[in-house]
Amino acid sequence: MDFKNIKTFGELKASGYNSRSIKDELRENLRTKIGNNEDTFTGIHGYENTVIPELERAILSRHNINLLGLRGQAKTRLARQMINLLDEWIPVVTGSEINDDPFNPISRYAVTLIEEKGDDTPISWMHRNDRFAEKLATPDVTVADIIGDVDPIKAANLKLSYADDRVIHFGMIPRANRCIFVINELPDLQARIQVALFNILQEGDIQIRGFKLRLPLDMQFVFTANPEDYTNRGSIVTPLKDRIGSQILTHYPESIEIAKTITQQEAKLDSRQSTLVYVPDLAKDLLEQISFQARESEFIDAKSGVSARMSITAYENLLSTAEYRALKSGDEHTFLRLSDFMGVVPAITGKVELVYEGEQEGAASVAHTLISDSIKTLFADFFPKIEKLERESERSPYQELIDWFFEQSGFELLDEISEEDYKKKLDEIIPLNNLIKKYQDDIDEKDSYFMKEFLLWGLVEHKKLSKYRLSEGFRFKDLYGSYINDL
Repeated sequence: MDFKNIKTFGELKASGYNSRSIKDELRENLRTKIGNNEDTFTGIHGYENTVIPELERAILSRHNINLLGLRGQAKTRLARQMINLLDEWIPVVTGSEINDDPFNPISRYAVTLIEEKGDDTPISWMHRNDRFAEKLATPDVTVADIIGDVDPIKAANLKLSYADDRVIHFGMIPRANRCIFVINELPDLQARIQVALFNILQEGDIQIRGFKLRLPLDMQFVFTANPEDYTNRGSIVTPLKDRIGSQILTHYPESIEIAKTITQQEAKLDSRQSTLVYVPDLAKDLLEQISFQARESEFIDAKSGVSARMSITAYENLLSTAEYRALKSGDEHTFLRLSDFMGVVPAITGKVELVYEGEQEGAASVAHTLISDSIKTLFADFFPKIEKLERESERSPYQELIDWFFEQSGFELLDEISEEDYKKKLDEIIPLNNLIKKYQDDIDEKDSYFMKEFLLWGLVEHKKLSKYRLSEGFRFKDLYGSYINDL
């Protein structure tokens, strides 16, 4: 039945419409989705067996929820997707400030209007997209902002005494009645403001400037918080935590494959970039490995976390670096190069919180270290592992390549050489081509040049070759040859 054609309370009652609380809406609609094997939270990867089942159980329990986790763990996105579990349309008393349910009016305005007009009370319809309210907790938030205050202008215009509850101007929470209300970064909310939430969550009344109104708001609260906030910037007061039904811990992607899926989904790319730049899977793996390395780095504050947004912005920077290079060299198509990863440094330095040792190293230096460590970590997945101590009697599988560099004065890969010259330069290194054929014989030709460069950088990280940054590119040399020649 198309309820939106109903315009009065009488028509609504005659239609057989059943009113229910927002928590019951969420619960019943979730039961239906689960029964139909439908996805409840889409586009959120890596939580299928951890966070999402816990969140669904909290909704079935009709709980207010606290999502606790480090930055960039999709906490707010989870909360926003809860609107998909609401009824598409709900009736409200027309003109009500707090979205009164005509079957259960709670404001003085709605109660009076229904008493006066009865079945002729006008009804409006509210879409579920309008039933989401969000507030970022900052130190300057006041009780008046989120709960309400006495409005002297309203009192003057209506010629009312300050003792009349009609002079109250409702804040964000009462105006979000029958909605999902999200408070982000809850510990940043001053303790006295958190205390003001006690009665709303438990007793169902609000207190404003001496008024104590019995106002049983029908709301689904979702809070988000960062674990470090419990000790550093602020804390969630204990009685408020006690009133929150479920606390759910979020986490970062547990595998590179999940991280890649998130990055590819969230990266905002120009379609021309995707057409112009070919990105090998190894490059995508390497990009995600940087975030994994950062979360383990001794230079980065683990309590602060490394947001998934770092990989997303780094990927955008990576493609822009390759695009810029191709535009400068006049190439209509280009393959991503490992040297393009130098373009992701600004995305890394802006997303990590350094500890004291990291500050001493410098943000840019830490970013370069993360890239180097990521190459070293992935190297053993594609080529024979290089041990720190090697037996003299055993010939290294890389010896022929190392000898090639020993015999050369140097090998340069400049940043802005054309695609044709880039391939030609790498093809000149015969031992390099032989290694690729031997250990990566089934690699696609489109990926082979990135793999060649990856092999060179990997040997540098394992102290088998040396690499120098030039003003316009990189020079690769053998590890000791230049020193010997200088002697």
